[in-house]
Amino acid sequence: MKRIAILDDEPDIVELVSLHLEKAGFKAEGFLDAEKFFEFLEKTKPDLIILDLMLPDADGFEICKYLKAKEELSSIPVIMLTAKDEESDKILGLELGADDYVTKPFSPKELVARVKAVLRRQISREKVKTITIGKSLVLNSDKYEVWVDKKKIPLTSTEFRILRLLASKKGWVFTREQILDNLWGHEKIVLDRTIDVHIKNLREKLGKAAHLIKNIRGIGYKLEE
Repeated sequence: MKRIAILDDEPDIVELVSLHLEKAGFKAEGFLDAEKFFEFLEKTKPDLIILDLMLPDADGFEICKYLKAKEELSSIPVIMLTAKDEESDKILGLELGADDYVTKPFSPKELVARVKAVLRRQISREKVKTITIGKSLVLNSDKYEVWVDKKKIPLTSTEFRILRLLASKKGWVFTREQILDNLWGHEKIVLDRTIDVHIKNLREKLGKAAHLIKNIRGIGYKLEE
């Protein structure tokens, strides 16, 4: 049974989401403030987190940023659930590593469907644990780690996910649209050029292994030895 953590300061929403998740066969853990939520994380690692952005004692964006920066927590999928519906807020949330973004008011059934979709993507990503490309580049999907010549390279969650996607089919050309779909599913608010920025930053961090990422003009990118 997959365990879903819900952090929202509205008791009615926590209750409603928990009810629908449990009907769908999940185990739901609800929290009304960040303090209790972090106490829970010290003891338990949930399979997915539903995160409100506007909390009385913390900022949801900062919580997401913290989760994705923490090695032992970075692989937990995050769905943001919030009344903030500005495009800039959605882009920021997804850039910080959130896997989906749902705005209030929302359909509980749709939220459950999105939870299932995110978990399916997570399972497919975890099938391949360690990938080696060329003589120097190694990815570890479990730990969200990348190594070049045995030196650990610090990547953001989004950079790692892009690299992992390219590495999943070496030599395969992924269009920008396919990369966007893999990272954020149905969300089309993120612009194609966002991928180019991430690739640029990724290449800079990979150093001597940067040449493994090939730009296919007018189409997208591939990873090739």
